[in-house]
Amino acid sequence: MSKSEIRATGFPLSKSLVNRELIITQGSIDASKYAQRYGIAMNIAGGTHHAFSDHGEAFCLLNDQAVAASYLLNNGLASKILIIDLDVHQGNGTAEIFRENPRAFTFSMHGENNYPFYKENSDLDIGLDIGIQDKEYLSILKENIPQLIEQLQPDFIFYLCGVDILETDKLGKLGVTIEGCKERDRYVLQT
Repeated sequence: MSKSEIRATGFPLSKSLVNRELIITQGSIDASKYAQRYGIAMNIAGGTHHAFSDHGEAFCLLNDQAVAASYLLNNGLASKILIIDLDVHQGNGTAEIFRENPRAFTFSMHGENNYPFYKENSDLDIGLDIGIQDKEYLSILKENIPQLIEQLQPDFIFYLCGVDILETDKLGKLGVTIEGCKERDRYVLQT
């Protein structure tokens, strides 16, 4: 990697960093297979949605959910995947990776005026205003999630649930409370 490519990742490149990224990515593949068997699984180290098909960005070297989704699709373990990305930042790498793949639908609900400042096109992007609070945030979410599931009929769903939507996150710029974040996760997981 060039110096500028390394700088874009936010990390100094090292063997231990690459190993870490491989472990995170394998964790998402393993969690996907576990979820198919038991109904749900989590990789709390995952969520590296700024990694593109050809480069890393913003502390993300490999896009673990995109790799795991591709693994499921390419091995006949899923035929239609929905990726729900509710981090405060748009899942720009995920959007780029699946731009031409109709078997993976990318949904990103994120801060409009936050990183990345140049947004990729997800299949559905909802840019949120600075300071949005629980009631409006949850209303938008509850309006869209059931429609997407009904329309797409996915046989597998990935959920990236960043907590940087919280009002206490100084860089997030949204106004969601801890209670609102809990309700978000409860609603998505129950739905």
